[in-house]
Amino acid sequence: MSETRISPSVSSDPLAGSRVALTPRGALYAFSQAEPDATQARLQTILSAEALPTVNAWVRRSPAHPKLLGEGLAAGWLQRVHRSFPAPDVKLDSFLSHIIGGLSGEQKAALAAAGGFCVGQVGYADDEAETLCAAAADFSEFARRQRTRGWRGASYMTSFHEDIAMLMPTTSFVPFWIDRTDYCLILGGEPLINNPALVELIWGIKAAGARFSNKFTHELG
Repeated sequence: MSETRISPSVSSDPLAGSRVALTPRGALYAFSQAEPDATQARLQTILSAEALPTVNAWVRRSPAHPKLLGEGLAAGWLQRVHRSFPAPDVKLDSFLSHIIGGLSGEQKAALAAAGGFCVGQVGYADDEAETLCAAAADFSEFARRQRTRGWRGASYMTSFHEDIAMLMPTTSFVPFWIDRTDYCLILGGEPLINNPALVELIWGIKAAGARFSNKFTHELG
């Protein structure tokens, strides 16, 4: 795929009125570390507003954004959409059970937060979900130790298999970090993470955190 070149001024671009959005690949890349690098932090800004930004607005936020737009489109991190999408404005408990099931081929999924707390689940019994969330927390701690030793591959996804061919996992862990809080998506059967629902999940958690922070700041004020 050839690199898309974006000039500092995009007013002549016929698609400049479109919106810029993260793809599932881009969302996993942008939120794959507790301490995002400069590129990841810039990509995260796309999910920091109340709605997807227009291409024009986003590239003008930073001198680095025009180049990143081209690189992100070429790498499959970014896409252009032609309608406005607002940030999810729902209660997390009901939102999670609705959104995470579609990320599993067996409609079995759970979301673990820091310490192994089970934030939400679908398709699993309560005790199984809690066990898997605790296992995800243990794996996150293991991965953290390996990263400290220099193995960056420990930051990323892992799957567990029961069949000797290792073709279809029984369970997969998909870690990500939002505002320095670690989460792990637990998926039963075939993981279907190349799915817009993954972006919606991350955006929903980030938006809920921002609303809570704004409300807390307002009450203090």
